[in-house]
Amino acid sequence: MKILVSGCLTALALLAAGAPAPLSTYTAAERRHWAFLPRAHPQPPEFAAAADRAWARAPLDAFVLARLKKEGLAPSPRAARRTLIRRLYFDLTGLPPAPAEVEDFLRDRSPAAWQEVIERLLASPRYGERWGQHWLDVVRFAETDGFEYDTHRREAWRYRDYVIRAFNDDKPYDRFVLEQLAGDEIAAAAEPPASRPAGLTLRGRAPNTAGEVEGPAPGEELLIAAGFNRLGPLRKNAGNQEVASSRNEVLTEMTNIAGSAFLGLTLGCARCHDHKFDPLRQSDYYRLQAYFAATHEHDLTRASAEEQAAWKARAEPLEAEIKELRAKLQGLEGEQRRAVEKRLEGLQARMPEPLPAIFSVAQDPGRRTAIHVLGRGDWASKGEPVGMRPPGVLLPPEAPELASGEKLPRAALARWISDPANPLTSRVMVNRIWQHHFGRGIVGTANDFGRMGERPTHPELLDYLANEFVASGFSVKHVHRLILLSNTWQQSSSTRHGARTDPENRLLWKFSRRRLGAEEIRDAMLAVSGRLNLKPGGPSVMVPIEQELVSALYKPAQWQPHPDPAEHNRRSVYLIAKRNLRLPFMEAFDAPDLQVSCPRRESSTHAPQALELLNGALANQQAAALTARLVVEPRAKWVDLAFRLAAGRPPGPKERRIAGEYLKTQPLGGFALAVFSLNAFLYVE
Repeated sequence: MKILVSGCLTALALLAAGAPAPLSTYTAAERRHWAFLPRAHPQPPEFAAAADRAWARAPLDAFVLARLKKEGLAPSPRAARRTLIRRLYFDLTGLPPAPAEVEDFLRDRSPAAWQEVIERLLASPRYGERWGQHWLDVVRFAETDGFEYDTHRREAWRYRDYVIRAFNDDKPYDRFVLEQLAGDEIAAAAEPPASRPAGLTLRGRAPNTAGEVEGPAPGEELLIAAGFNRLGPLRKNAGNQEVASSRNEVLTEMTNIAGSAFLGLTLGCARCHDHKFDPLRQSDYYRLQAYFAATHEHDLTRASAEEQAAWKARAEPLEAEIKELRAKLQGLEGEQRRAVEKRLEGLQARMPEPLPAIFSVAQDPGRRTAIHVLGRGDWASKGEPVGMRPPGVLLPPEAPELASGEKLPRAALARWISDPANPLTSRVMVNRIWQHHFGRGIVGTANDFGRMGERPTHPELLDYLANEFVASGFSVKHVHRLILLSNTWQQSSSTRHGARTDPENRLLWKFSRRRLGAEEIRDAMLAVSGRLNLKPGGPSVMVPIEQELVSALYKPAQWQPHPDPAEHNRRSVYLIAKRNLRLPFMEAFDAPDLQVSCPRRESSTHAPQALELLNGALANQQAAALTARLVVEPRAKWVDLAFRLAAGRPPGPKERRIAGEYLKTQPLGGFALAVFSLNAFLYVE
């Protein structure tokens, strides 16, 4: 008993001191968790029956069919071609097909027709706008700091455009990881400091003849990508703020998002103590944080020397006064707190607009933060110092820490994450792709591949796809093709034969019907009404909203709608992502709150959605535009055209009769508004 107690006391003492656990303390059982094991190389199942062989024409289908047969289930018939073309357009572009595009596909009966339309949509600039939004959700992209002031990050939109370009270009995912984690390090290593200009000049933003915006030069692209490390919410205030505490929060944001976005691990749960469920020690958390220890905010100006001098001449006197007032705030309370803060706010409002810049980070070894295991995550409770090392459960025993003098620490981390042998990275990404095609991942918890996350429904299929992903050079579009050409994805959503055995359709005995997301509904309204502005890229757009919402902001003057009404009709991905003010329409249809990583959008049904579609400004504005689009056609074509635009099909006999009866006594505008509430418009079959 004395030995047992002594051992427990020693362990508690080590925990209190924050001593990092050696790798040998990871048990064989901890290392055997399915997500931490090397990928298997499964062969697609084979079938004796000719009908089964015909259906399982792709390896993907064979894995799905084998699982269905094991549970006594069968796949559903292929969906109608009209259904498939609408499903495909929303999947790849987030927009409905035009009636002419639907009819062209229906007329083309060649064997290559389906693959040709897939390739056309994958090559469309609209593809990156759709799939870029999925990634922006994961990394909790926003253009403001959040918290009290919700200060705007004027140049953060460049990262959004970087992501869209990356998906459009099918940038290899391992490169995508590297550029985001360490683009600034790569750029600095590739170019001698003496040859680097003091100011950067980004290429022009004018669309080319294909309607695409030319991107920045390669070195600038890397710096923009590294803005990934600054995407988290950031508390800034005018009062007394402990610098060390703020720095700790910045490092925490950088560490947490690397764990959830790339590794699919709830690494943040190990900030204050060893993870309660996964073999992630508190020391693992801070060893990962050590890769970011010398990373600091860095905005690179695009302005000329003359422009910079003029800006400083206006800003420096105000900055000096602001600094003086902040010093006076020390110890002030009550009315004296508040009076000085009011003066500060006035000075800040007089500051000139920041010069155009690249929103990035830089490695500054001279300001490297010493990383310690922190007792209960408290920056003031420093335990054992630690160096850089990935989570120990994924390493061989006794793997050393990186040397503290490593010149490119985040690049080293990125290369470990994107190594083809890493058991997590490729599985996590192909699972995200699968989720956005089927509504649910093979692993249902896309950000949690740990022991409290869901186990894969088709583990062999997950490894097959991950292997294909790696073998293709980490091509996201390759995984799209595997999925979209499969019989599994092309199943009908209308059958019910498996509902009792598998009510959630986890085994994929049919295609799961889904409601459009917030951006899809808004963009589809604009497309159907004929008002969608497909201008790509550039600074984000503010649209008019209710004055009471603007008045509730800390600084109402921050919200300035774009003066050009045509800009209000841009795709939703180009609307400003402000943490403290989500557009009511987007919020009603489950857009994320931008505070934390969103691995999967919820799809709720509640009364405010119906109210938005009936009474909301957006719905009524687009209904008026749709009315104007319909009224120029002969009256007999109104109902047919409205359904073809909104639902991708002509109305059924009952729908045609009801709409005709309505239009005998009611205005066309009411019918146009009702079209946006149709299930045929709001759902993809």
